[in-house]
Amino acid sequence: MGTATETFYEVIRRQGITRRSFIKFCSLTATSLGLGSMGASQIAQALESKPRVPVIWMHGLECTCCSESFIRSAHPLVKDVVLSMISLDYDDTLMAAAGHQAEAILEETRKKHKGQYVLAVEGNPPLNEDGMFCIDGGRPFVEKLKEMAEDAMAVVAWGSCASWGCVQAAKPNPTQATPIDKVIRNKPVIKVPGCPPIAEVMTGVITYIITFGRLPELDRQGRPKMFYSQRIHDKCYRRPHFDAGQFVEEWDDDAARKGYCLYKMGCKGPTTYNACSTVRWNGGVSFPIQSGHGCIGCSEDGFWDKGSFYERLTTIQQFGIEANADKIGATVAGAVGVAIAAHAAVTTVRNLARRKEVPDSSNGKSNGKSA
Repeated sequence: MGTATETFYEVIRRQGITRRSFIKFCSLTATSLGLGSMGASQIAQALESKPRVPVIWMHGLECTCCSESFIRSAHPLVKDVVLSMISLDYDDTLMAAAGHQAEAILEETRKKHKGQYVLAVEGNPPLNEDGMFCIDGGRPFVEKLKEMAEDAMAVVAWGSCASWGCVQAAKPNPTQATPIDKVIRNKPVIKVPGCPPIAEVMTGVITYIITFGRLPELDRQGRPKMFYSQRIHDKCYRRPHFDAGQFVEEWDDDAARKGYCLYKMGCKGPTTYNACSTVRWNGGVSFPIQSGHGCIGCSEDGFWDKGSFYERLTTIQQFGIEANADKIGATVAGAVGVAIAAHAAVTTVRNLARRKEVPDSSNGKSNGKSA
């Protein structure tokens, strides 16, 4: 895996990767991050000149779905991220070391790269009974979390467990499972929610930090704006059906077969901020709504406690949302008719004005007649 002082470019060149493939990789990564035409050159320059960033990946209360998602990244490939772009010094799910060897790596990284490593956290710490509901290496996870965060450059909260608490923190929450930012107060925390997050969103956040040497711009909840600035509803390919009042009423009815909007079946797309409808899953193949199931809002705070996944949202005041297609069609037709009449009136006035300006060929004066 090389040393942390090596650059990404040095590592991949040693592996036999050509310059052409490297540039192609940078272009694909820039596109997936939405960085624009200059993004590829900025990524290339950073990966050629900057040392690989040491990363410590810790696990609290969780199901490992974030790791499962991460290893399926296509742009960039996770093998490029783990083996070349970063120096993944510790991850008890992926690493070969165990026991005292693994614990020694934590201490070594903390001392050797003080203030330079990124602490990635999957899952959350339970605070009840002094943290005894999650023991890691013979110690409460919350103790190790605070210790490693103290000397970290930044903390990345992977998934809804680390970002919001998720199912572990759902009522009545007997273990007092707590989001990372409620425990780590003295370091910036980047929240990457989702159950799990999209693979390319996870690798994209890491790539951004490596490329620009800073944290991505965050929203007021601490999420990267590049991936969480728009609702799934805003980019959903079923949005035209929503606007037209065309909804699935029952699973597998005729409207479902036609791909109508899943709002009435409980879809939470109108209130969920994520990149599912643009980045999608499995290398951009699909996402839940495209597969025929409504969004369950897994990237939003407290989604386990906000009612059934199939319970219809009732707080949205959207034009036409309760109307059928015929009613909306009639309304739109009426509006279009008014617009056409207004346009015709304006056109008539303009034509009359032009006629008055047409000169008489016999005396050179305007005679108000058409030429």
